Amino acid sequence: MGEVDPAFIQALEHQPKLDITEAEGIPVIDLSPLNSSDTDADFSSLVAEIGDACKNWGFFQVINHGVPLKFREKIELAARKFFALSKEEKKKVSRDEVNPLGYYDTEHTKNVRDWKEVFDLTLKKPNIVPASHQSDDKELNQFMNQWPENLPELKEACEEYAEEMVKLAYKLLELISLSLGLPKTRLNDFIKDHASFLRLNRYPPCPAPHLVLGVGRHKDPIVLTILAQDDVGGLEVKRKTDGEWILVKPTPNAYIINVGDIIQVWSNDKYESVEHRVMVNSEKERFSIPFFLNPTSSTWVKPMEELINKQNLAKYKPYNWGEFLAKRARSNYEKLDIENIQISHFRIYSRKLLLFI
Repeated sequence: MGEVDPAFIQALEHQPKLDITEAEGIPVIDLSPLNSSDTDADFSSLVAEIGDACKNWGFFQVINHGVPLKFREKIELAARKFFALSKEEKKKVSRDEVNPLGYYDTEHTKNVRDWKEVFDLTLKKPNIVPASHQSDDKELNQFMNQWPENLPELKEACEEYAEEMVKLAYKLLELISLSLGLPKTRLNDFIKDHASFLRLNRYPPCPAPHLVLGVGRHKDPIVLTILAQDDVGGLEVKRKTDGEWILVKPTPNAYIINVGDIIQVWSNDKYESVEHRVMVNSEKERFSIPFFLNPTSSTWVKPMEELINKQNLAKYKPYNWGEFLAKRARSNYEKLDIENIQISHFRIYSRKLLLFI
């Protein structure tokens, strides 16, 4: 990354504190009732735990999740090998505005450059998406995975691991659906033809960790995220109770789950997508592997009808996921003059509320 370019430096109010405390309070949820003959009471308790975590934190960790450790170890090793390749080799599989899959090291969050390098791939081959965010533009883009020629094991490791993430995502989505009082498979249709992504992250050591972030503050616009992080740590979550940034302590072989914007809309704000960011340090590189569960690009996102009534009116207008994603992706490649699109742009404000504004 070289010296710290001003493009990396966060505004004063967003610069990280290096003496931050670890977030012991983030729930660690045991998913073993899904994989055993435990009683109905155990399963009901699990659903309640999931609901409480989604409501109070927007984040939780899962253990005994059923993902064999060998797949995680295999992809972590392949990721380290990929990022250890020369810059020239990695650039051969660079992503761009036409095909945002592959290697990239100049991504922006909130219009500030992130201190990281990434490798992205899609599970849907090919992934067909709108070419632009304009609703009257009928042109489509075809996203295709790119693989380095000198590292054939990367493709196999990523594809095997992605299959395991899809299995876990379905389990989690069913638990979330039940926690909302919906049928177990109510949300499954939205991801039947899902367009999910897998990302490999590397955060190099940084000479100015008090000024720079690996990823700036943001909320995930997708359904949910399943994150594997190494033992270095760096993920921070904005606590809902007081707005403080707290560090998520790495738990061996656990996955960190966070509610995305789409679940916030589906639940009509019962569950909230929470801001998070990534710190860097001056001594160690850090690796993480997030899986982003996305619906298909043709999906219209709106509050679930079963959760809407006269006392709980719909808080969001429907929006098309493909168009939303196309517009949001613009800020990955260029610094915008305004904040990128958010679900708040689709929020419905009641007349009663407007009277007091």
